[in-house]
Amino acid sequence: MRILFAGTPEVSATILEWLVKSGHEIACVLTRTDSLVGRKRILTPSATAIKAEELGLPIIKANRVDDGTLSQIASFNVDLAIVVAYGSILNQQALEAVPNGWFNIHFSLLPKYRGAAPVQRALLNGDKETGVTIFKLDAGMDTGPVLSSLSTSIGFNESSGELLARLTELSKSLLSEALPQLYSGTFNLHEQSGESSSAPKPTREEARLDFNQPASTLENIVRGMNPEPMAWCMVGDEVLRVLSAVENRSASLVAGSASASPGSLFSVEGKVFSVCGHDSILELIEVQPSSKRAMPARDWFNGNRFLERLT
Repeated sequence: MRILFAGTPEVSATILEWLVKSGHEIACVLTRTDSLVGRKRILTPSATAIKAEELGLPIIKANRVDDGTLSQIASFNVDLAIVVAYGSILNQQALEAVPNGWFNIHFSLLPKYRGAAPVQRALLNGDKETGVTIFKLDAGMDTGPVLSSLSTSIGFNESSGELLARLTELSKSLLSEALPQLYSGTFNLHEQSGESSSAPKPTREEARLDFNQPASTLENIVRGMNPEPMAWCMVGDEVLRVLSAVENRSASLVAGSASASPGSLFSVEGKVFSVCGHDSILELIEVQPSSKRAMPARDWFNGNRFLERLT
């Protein structure tokens, strides 16, 4: 069966490569157009476009599936479409253009976290479990009927980047079971059930750490915002990015800092802590000062002993 693969970021490129190496016939690859990247605004192909070129696959670049794009797709006589983070909602004409439908890999247990950032939102909300869902696309935002899903526990201090990498591997297992069913037409779909929620892409302002909040909330922000857009706060008039941090529940630390204001810094036995709201403590593990490399928090703190507070 001839597959149209649609995707844009690195996670899509990873699954595309796996599909090809697993022997599936990829007729063509649909990805978004080249975009301006970095401070120098260099026009750069998507990670999926780069991988498709390496694999010698035909590439269609389009930010939406309009009549012109559908004409290109039709020329490849595809039977089935697999979608991983392509980045555009398809209209009914596009949905009907592929005989056996478009099947999307989504990194949550639908209907929870419909939208662009399900992994980040799961961590920001402090969830203990998430998963991968394969569903058939319809005209809504991640609302189509489900083919299969696979759940997993979220690891301690697991960042969104680490969790996404692990979910990508789980999606390969789910696809391995699903594709034979899709090829033979023996699959069953069921409507999504349960409470739905949305997962918009986090903003930079959401990534700012407010030390009046509980340490548990700040830990979730640090994990959910790594690697993008990365949690941050201010040290004087400079930005400090916080790459890794965990709540410390030591009763003695909490008691010893009870009179300190939120954001106050202190060090105990080589570890760096910040006072947070609701009588809680956040341990800083890895940080990145403005215009410098990432480093252990203790090294940053030892080189800046005059610092007293984060804001």
